[in-house]
Amino acid sequence: MSEVQKPVYGGQAVVEGVMFGGKRHTVTAVRRTDSTIAYYHLPRESTPMMNTLKKVPFVRGIIALIQASSTGSKHLNFSTEQLENNETAKKTKEPSKLSLWLGVAVIGVLSFLFGKLLFTLIPVFLAELTRPIFQSDVEQIIIESIFKLILLLGYIYIVSMTPMIKRVFQYHGAEHKVINCFEAGKELTIANVQTSSRLHYRCGSSFILFTVIVGMFVYLLVPTDPLWVRVVNRILLIPVVLGVAFEVLQLTNKVRNIPFLHFLGYPGLWLQLLTTKEPTDDQVEVALASFNELLRLERETEQGLESNNLV
Repeated sequence: MSEVQKPVYGGQAVVEGVMFGGKRHTVTAVRRTDSTIAYYHLPRESTPMMNTLKKVPFVRGIIALIQASSTGSKHLNFSTEQLENNETAKKTKEPSKLSLWLGVAVIGVLSFLFGKLLFTLIPVFLAELTRPIFQSDVEQIIIESIFKLILLLGYIYIVSMTPMIKRVFQYHGAEHKVINCFEAGKELTIANVQTSSRLHYRCGSSFILFTVIVGMFVYLLVPTDPLWVRVVNRILLIPVVLGVAFEVLQLTNKVRNIPFLHFLGYPGLWLQLLTTKEPTDDQVEVALASFNELLRLERETEQGLESNNLV
């Protein structure tokens, strides 16, 4: 099967584990303190309207972010529960916990938006302090973008120093290695995965960096003075920046195998040197368990649909 024909899978690192998502399912595998692996399965849910919006350029990025934040929050919640409860059995979606999951989803989306708001506005106020020195709009936007980049890199570096986040970044590396191994058509073994790169063009870390780069160019279209106008513009333009940055991320992934053009994705890959770490074999084992479980569920669903179509 060629790389073009392969289905596209994504994922994210969680506490002591990895989540992978396919066309119809998302699965998390977590290493519990007793060394066993616990699984969490969540079918993908969508509506005709959502499916339509996900095909609209610039809008699809916003929809993807909302769904990723919502789904990711539920998987992250499961992974943290495993550290607190060693006797939790293998989980599937239970209607009795619908209200709890909804609350977690809302918190995840709001947390993302609040974080984005802070990383957008703090550089604005810092740049405004330099107004006596850098007075033109272009100078202000460049200084603002520099502050935003420093804030982003500084935050990632600081949190990466904590033991828990360092392990999360190792699982992040394991996630990328599994995807790269799969997309390269190699057998999914620990040895093959470990030889694969821990960097990937579709990573969310790359997306975050592209929001900084894209934002700098988008902000050139609006004034920076007075301050209140600048603040309002930044808030209103958040969806625009996110939508354009998502398209840039998609573009860099499409051209990653084209000579010269593959350099477009390098800034995002460089950031991943901070957000990913080399995983241990045990961590890769967890990532593989999650991915193989996802493949099994996706395959069973496809076979079920084919059987229904034949009836």
